Amino acid sequence: MSDPSRTTSLLLALSGGLPRRRDVAFLAAALLLLIVALFRPTVPVQRDIHTYLLVVDITQSMNAEDMQLGGKKSSRIAYTRRLLHDSISSMPCGTRVGVALFAGVVVSTIFHPVEVCASFDAIQDTVDHIEWRQAWHGNSRLGFGMLSASAALKAMPEPARVVFFTDGEEAPLLHAFNRADLSNWQGGSGWLLVGIGSDTPTPIPKMDENNKVIGYWSENTYQLEPGIAQVSDETRGRRDDGVATQDYERYLSVLDEKYLQELAKAIKARYIRGDSFPAVMTAIREQNPARRDRAPVQIDWLFAALAGLMLIAAYLPPHPLHVMRALWQRRSGHSRAA
Repeated sequence: MSDPSRTTSLLLALSGGLPRRRDVAFLAAALLLLIVALFRPTVPVQRDIHTYLLVVDITQSMNAEDMQLGGKKSSRIAYTRRLLHDSISSMPCGTRVGVALFAGVVVSTIFHPVEVCASFDAIQDTVDHIEWRQAWHGNSRLGFGMLSASAALKAMPEPARVVFFTDGEEAPLLHAFNRADLSNWQGGSGWLLVGIGSDTPTPIPKMDENNKVIGYWSENTYQLEPGIAQVSDETRGRRDDGVATQDYERYLSVLDEKYLQELAKAIKARYIRGDSFPAVMTAIREQNPARRDRAPVQIDWLFAALAGLMLIAAYLPPHPLHVMRALWQRRSGHSRAA
């Protein structure tokens, strides 16, 4: 019988003496794959392109504090910013997003759609700074704003789906002569209207240029014209700082859900209430893609993963079966020699 210590030594010698060229090959392959990954290679793939134009209502009714964030009272505009942050953060790379603001009768595009991952910080910074002081007019004519958004959409270099965040508040209040005619709508389909606000009547704060509350909008002023009360040459172009002097004089605002549903029906859009983050994100994801085209898909992760596997393989010990096979071949050779 053979000496046990001699057998152990033989096993160690065989395991250590297996061809080291395999390890060198694995390491060289890993290095090569990592170098390729650094160049961030892409392959063109036919796929759905999801492009959105996020339109935010920045009229003064959006300053009403009837929403909740983290268990605390929040304004509609602050809630909308949070909703935008979360929605954009949940979008996969390759999604394209543009941002626009609504005030008066006009939707103004801040920037055309850009890729969310490549421009993530810039998009989120833009969202951080959305507020009512960016408005160029105090009135809110939502129907005309939708026509303006339609025109902005046609002027963009690529098709996009509109997501419009608003409380549905019209000011001056709607009547038979100031409604927008949407009967010949040509603004495309697939829009999503997101209602921001609650059913609780809430006063609208009136703020100064430093964003400090100086009072609340009165019923009469808000119904007349909430921006600059341009009703005479004397008041034209001047800010109206009048406020409600008594609580009962305050104009109370609610989410005008019925009106938003009417608008959605008129343009064949979808309406959803915005008080649930998951529901809004799901509704955005369920929108049909803006187009289908060949788009580059990064595969650097694939080369990096293969490099990792090569590194693991280089440092794995030889398989016990390989060692036993080498031992058997060694013994067989000795037996024939004897």
